[in-house]
Amino acid sequence: MKVDQTAPNLTTPAEELKDLIVECIQDKKGEGIISIDLRHIPEAVCDYFIVCHTTTDTQVKGIARHIKEEIKEKTGEYPYQTEGFNNLEWVLIDYVHVVAHVFKRDIRTYYDLEELWSDGIIEEYETL
Repeated sequence: MKVDQTAPNLTTPAEELKDLIVECIQDKKGEGIISIDLRHIPEAVCDYFIVCHTTTDTQVKGIARHIKEEIKEKTGEYPYQTEGFNNLEWVLIDYVHVVAHVFKRDIRTYYDLEELWSDGIIEEYETL
């Protein structure tokens, strides 16, 4: 009998969704991309926040739309809720376990989610 020595796949659907959202942001040249792992915080509203920023309304809209379209195409999931598509300063895309935040730079600085959720584990990603 042959025993499989490979490690089991320990990624969760939330982790996979987080990674897909980060890729979508990178595709559209979002800046300052981070994920905040909130799973160990009992009061957290989800497992992960994904945060990025850009400088124009057009790019905020482009990144947010790209996330929605790619996640639907690759996973079949639709967001539970979206906010901010009217003013395009902070678009929130809520997939229940993972919430993406696409900011204009000055609005991101003002709300400073990184500091607000500083108990989370922050991972930074490159802008491609």
